[in-house]
Amino acid sequence: MSDGARPDNGPESDADAARGPSRSHTSIDRPSGEVERPAGSARLPGARRDGYTRLPTGPVSVEPVVVSGPDADATPGEAGWAPSTAPVTVDETRLAPWALMAAIVALAASFFVGWAIPIAVVAVIAAIMSLRRPVESRSIARWALVLGLCATVYSLAWLVWAGMQFERLG
Repeated sequence: MSDGARPDNGPESDADAARGPSRSHTSIDRPSGEVERPAGSARLPGARRDGYTRLPTGPVSVEPVVVSGPDADATPGEAGWAPSTAPVTVDETRLAPWALMAAIVALAASFFVGWAIPIAVVAVIAAIMSLRRPVESRSIARWALVLGLCATVYSLAWLVWAGMQFERLG
């Protein structure tokens, strides 16, 4: 071994042998100044971040808070704030009763003629729309849907029967 390297087969001196087996401490040095990190490279796992990208709690709005209400420092007689007295518009229109009425008329007419199918289809559509609205009576809307579907089936049966009668004649 002419290059000055020591073989790993034993200690160099008697003092090293007295200390026992040596433990090597590995350390990783930082890269030299000549090494540059590319701008778009991925972050190494465990590396420190420059800053947080999300709040740790959840989405919080960043709009300024508008304070409304009475001044906490004012005396009770000087409060310049009062609740709004503007009338609140509430949607009072109901679709379910109209759908039920159309379904009953369509069902009564479908016992005699098949031409009541447009009324039955309107009743079914209105019943489905009223089932989707939170202010409607669900039981009335369900009855309108069931009766409208029955009227549709009866009207279609009349139309199929009439179509078969025309085939016999012609």
